[in-house]
Amino acid sequence: MRAGWQAMHDPRPPAIALMGPTASGKSALALDWAQRLGGEIVSVDSALVYRGLDIGAAKPTAGERAAVPHHVIDLRDPWQAYSAAEFAADARRAIDGILARGRVPILAGGTGLYFRALLQGLSPMPEADPAVRAAIDAQAREQGWPALHAELARVDPAAAARIHATDPQRIQRALEVFRISGRPISDWQREPSRGPRLPCRLLKLVLAPADRATLHARIAARFDAMLAEGFLDEVRALRALPPLRDHPAPLDLPAIRAVGYRQAWEHLDGATAAGEFRDRAIHATRQLAKRQLTWLRGELDARWFDPAADQAGLEDALVLFRGNRDPGPPAGTA
Repeated sequence: MRAGWQAMHDPRPPAIALMGPTASGKSALALDWAQRLGGEIVSVDSALVYRGLDIGAAKPTAGERAAVPHHVIDLRDPWQAYSAAEFAADARRAIDGILARGRVPILAGGTGLYFRALLQGLSPMPEADPAVRAAIDAQAREQGWPALHAELARVDPAAAARIHATDPQRIQRALEVFRISGRPISDWQREPSRGPRLPCRLLKLVLAPADRATLHARIAARFDAMLAEGFLDEVRALRALPPLRDHPAPLDLPAIRAVGYRQAWEHLDGATAAGEFRDRAIHATRQLAKRQLTWLRGELDARWFDPAADQAGLEDALVLFRGNRDPGPPAGTA
């Protein structure tokens, strides 16, 4: 009753956030609801912004993108940088356009930092400086990222405790902020977030199988399907692109560090056999899902559903949010 009352009395247009760990069914539900509600999908996925990361990133197919408009996809080449602040700006422009067309924005993905940047804003801190980043990259090539992590531990112990020594993207950003501002990034992050709020009333739903073994099985099955679709050929094509072929440290690029791609790249370098590559990629995907679930537990205003076991609950949440307006039949029932 409370949700229905909100829908009738809140004049803001509706928007839906479908959150959850990888392989939990977010994309399929987003596509279904977008078709039924007259919606458009805004990707909240850090891998989908990169051109050429298609099979391994589970990017929507050409047919799916023809059926429903998708936004914040294919914005950068895999050797280019892309920040959470840039995502928030791009996503906000997409949402404003969707609302102007009288349609429903459906935010779907599992990148927690992107959701936070869009919905809550980011703590103010210095913008990226290409010269400082280039200097840090050169130092990393000479000394190695563990040495830079040790430097970070000296200037910002709190950040170093949170950032793993094998996470060059976050080490680089933390050192960059310190070198530009003279202040640790952990100090900046304690400042209040800022940014415009979305002009929508938002239904936040988390899709997560109640049984972790079910999620693990879905992850393995999806990765095997990616291999059958030609995932390794996709990575071979990426490796042949001159900016990646000639890059001094391609595995340090955020795009190539995306789950599955790093393991495939190392496999094609001859570091692992086929079976070990598959096992390592699936393990890395499970670890990603674990981190995503940890972040999602902090989203106290989100409702959790097992997508396989509680389809009726999802439908009820949607109907109540929309003020008992008929959203159309669930997929497969029409």
